[in-house]
Amino acid sequence: MPSSAAFPSSSPSRPTPPQGACAATIGNFDGVHAGHRALVARVVEAARPAGLASCAVTFHPHPSRVLGRAVPPPLLTTRPDRIRLLRAAGIDVVEEVPFSPELAASSPEAFVRTVLVERLAVRHVVVGADFVFGAGRAGTVEVLAGLGNRLGFTVEAVPPVTVENLGVASSTSIRRFVREGDLAAATRLLGRPYHLHGTVVEGARRGRQLGFPTANLRGENELVPPAGVYAGYLDWGEGHEPAAISVGDNPTFGDTGFTVEAHVIRPPDALGTLDLYGRECHLAFVERLRGQERYSGPEALVRLTAQIGRDVESTRRVLSRGAPPESILHFGVAPT
Repeated sequence: MPSSAAFPSSSPSRPTPPQGACAATIGNFDGVHAGHRALVARVVEAARPAGLASCAVTFHPHPSRVLGRAVPPPLLTTRPDRIRLLRAAGIDVVEEVPFSPELAASSPEAFVRTVLVERLAVRHVVVGADFVFGAGRAGTVEVLAGLGNRLGFTVEAVPPVTVENLGVASSTSIRRFVREGDLAAATRLLGRPYHLHGTVVEGARRGRQLGFPTANLRGENELVPPAGVYAGYLDWGEGHEPAAISVGDNPTFGDTGFTVEAHVIRPPDALGTLDLYGRECHLAFVERLRGQERYSGPEALVRLTAQIGRDVESTRRVLSRGAPPESILHFGVAPT
């Protein structure tokens, strides 16, 4: 059996592992989608009346980066956002286990003893019904329950979450919808809009010249929606406001670089008060409005300006029929 050195600890949510006992769930939690939050909700529900800490055991880097897949899937969330979203869902402690070939080759019992029992003093474990772990994926829910009987914790399996007309909420399905530009479907499976995280940088300032100033995002996410215009929100840590979001190059101006820009929808006399250069922001994508278009000829700028105006009005309509942003944006919760 590997020693505890084979399972080093990296817990960004707090500097040391919890000292008391806990209830825990285990997974990669990429996206922290509706299925993940069902696990979290059950862990929190079980932990609080028993006086336990609620814990999410996750891994970094993502196992697909370590297990030799030729083209690992792009991740839906950045590492800090995954922690923020887990904490916002109610988790007390995010225990991040460094994933390595040694960990992948360890037996289910080695992982359970070293991480769950010795490090976390786990008393109850909540996993998905199809959960597997350990070398050769030998650790099933039944194996975990058997280990729990021997080592002093109980195990509970939660069925997958399904969404009407979309099927099971899974990271794979959400990636497909984001790639296809179906952000409305992605939002339903996530339980919140898909978002990009990055820093606002200076652009060509063409939007300002057209009367629609934009914040240009230098993003950190691996998966970006396809070129087009979207309705969404811009969150800069002190608040969030409706925004018309453009993804792609600027074909009307002959640009070839890929950009992500957001026009915050404010009254004209309030636009000048919003200075976001250098700020970390999140862009939340609610719905795709249209694909990318190119305008040419002497009236290109007039036609482009008119289209941007229509995009702003479409954004207002889409966001007016959705949930209030407080119920779908969770980025004000920082790891502690």
